Amino acid sequence: MTTMTEASVREFKMPDVGEGLTEAEILKWYVQPGDTVTDGQVVCEVETAKAAVELPIPYDGVVRELRFAEGTTVDVGTAIITVDVSGGAAAPAAEIAPAAEPAPAAEPQEKPQARQPVLVGYGVAASSTKRRPRKGPEPTAAETAAVAAVQRELNGHGHAVAAPAAPEALVAERARPLAKPPVRKLAKDLGVDLATVTPSGPEGVITREDVHAAVTAVPAAAPAAVPEQAPAAVAAAPVASYDGLRETRVPIKGVRKATAAAMVGSAFTAPHVTEFVTVDVTRTMKLVEELKQDKDLQGLRVNPLLLIAKALLVAIKRNPDVNASWDEANQEIVLKHYVNLGIAAATPRGLIVPNIKDAHAKTLPQLAESLGELVATARDGRTSPGAMQGGTVTITNVGVFGIDTGTPILNPGEAAILAVGAIKLQPWVHKGKVKPRQVTTLALSFDHRLVDGELGSKVLADVAAILEQPKRLITWG
Repeated sequence: MTTMTEASVREFKMPDVGEGLTEAEILKWYVQPGDTVTDGQVVCEVETAKAAVELPIPYDGVVRELRFAEGTTVDVGTAIITVDVSGGAAAPAAEIAPAAEPAPAAEPQEKPQARQPVLVGYGVAASSTKRRPRKGPEPTAAETAAVAAVQRELNGHGHAVAAPAAPEALVAERARPLAKPPVRKLAKDLGVDLATVTPSGPEGVITREDVHAAVTAVPAAAPAAVPEQAPAAVAAAPVASYDGLRETRVPIKGVRKATAAAMVGSAFTAPHVTEFVTVDVTRTMKLVEELKQDKDLQGLRVNPLLLIAKALLVAIKRNPDVNASWDEANQEIVLKHYVNLGIAAATPRGLIVPNIKDAHAKTLPQLAESLGELVATARDGRTSPGAMQGGTVTITNVGVFGIDTGTPILNPGEAAILAVGAIKLQPWVHKGKVKPRQVTTLALSFDHRLVDGELGSKVLADVAAILEQPKRLITWG
């Protein structure tokens, strides 16, 4: 048996895909041992505390070993995959094979030890160069029976054809649904088997809507089978039980882990103060409708959040000291002469706060374009770590959930965050008469080390005044 030289084997280490990140979780492998890879080819998707990122391999070769299984959290700088770059296509299979060479019947106890270190590092069989099918969900008894029934019908002799191979073939078939990495992650989070989802995208690609539709369809289908199988068990089931489970434990990792740590650090480091104001935004809502018809804004995202963002930028321009951060190490207040406007976004992976760089310098159409890109990128799970760094002030729109307002916690390193509540039709005194008007409540939380009551009140009052009379965008902006 030939032996690969050490120089022909390259190790690809987990890179720091953000600034100062120490670890990442392997979400999905796109290659297996024996696969040929080329420079720049994506080999896996990982999730950091910032975002989900696809990792390309930096050289050509044949995959020799995957060091870690999907779902494993790996430290930055640790080798995660080895590649034979010698140029021989057959060499990797020969080198990976030894662990699989012993006769399976004679030494069954040695297999678990060979599989222990990595996902599939024990290699492929020496007698075959066929790529090993990826691990998928085990076929149900009903599915196995259905396959056997079809085989009996095709054979026409009342017995199954190649019955032992049917489950493996079924698993391989079910492991092939087409979906983008963010959609696969969404399905994983919601507990949806992509093999059971009906695709509606082009060329049979499963979309986010398909996954959500599969989730809503499950409860409707379940009751039909339960009475037939075990009606007594259903009657005796505890009321508080969900699908027979009393508890579900979800590991704290990735974005949610980072968010939790940041929020705890922020809440117990910066002394928070929150102020509220209720404002008539009827004129702002009318302006939104007018702007939607503006030819300069055609095809752009025009909504109340756009004007609220612009109002906050104008308020910061009038009160620049609110755009600052506290440097504990150097005991300094850092005044920012630029605004990287963060927009809090709820995603299946948890809360993220990407920001619009240099938002203060953007025109209204440019701000609308940036908002649209930010929202679309966050929805698709493609927000980069860089997009979530360097924010100076944040907006969180809890109104989209029908909530009147809240007391938001500061994004670490920032001095202020504005919460926008639901815009509702309410009775309001307008020009001496009670009339139905569009009203919302704004809440501004700020770091009381940096922002005193006067400054915080001025910022919030300016935002409210602009939304009540949006023509002030012209006179103040």
